[in-house]
Amino acid sequence: MKNEVISYPSLQKARDHALWLNFQNRLNHQRFGAILGSSGKHLVVSLDHPSFIGEKFKKLPKSLKRMGYDSIQEIAMDTDPLPFWETIRGMISILDGETLRFILRYQIPLEKFIRFELSARGYDLDNRWCGFEKAKTIWLK
Repeated sequence: MKNEVISYPSLQKARDHALWLNFQNRLNHQRFGAILGSSGKHLVVSLDHPSFIGEKFKKLPKSLKRMGYDSIQEIAMDTDPLPFWETIRGMISILDGETLRFILRYQIPLEKFIRFELSARGYDLDNRWCGFEKAKTIWLK
């Protein structure tokens, strides 16, 4: 992906893909960004791509915590969704409505369930084996 250029009609989708690539490449320190191309499409490229050195990339959010319903609708309506969004939406869409309502009504701490699951796998924040005891200290804060 180092010198590949991927284009999207939507800035949100380009930013989301760049965020995902940055997350996936966090150990090899390859960084990606979104930039408006001359065609009017939003491009996802490596920050050190020779054709884009010195160009101004769009700022990527540090968190998606404040994502609004319009953004979620754009993701939901996408006919060619980014794989990680498809996985996340799939996890939620297979739950029955009563379970979803129960989660919301009683504010079930899904982040804690995720942390508990990750601790039980024995890997650290960067997906490196560290053992179950160390994983507990990492994930169960």
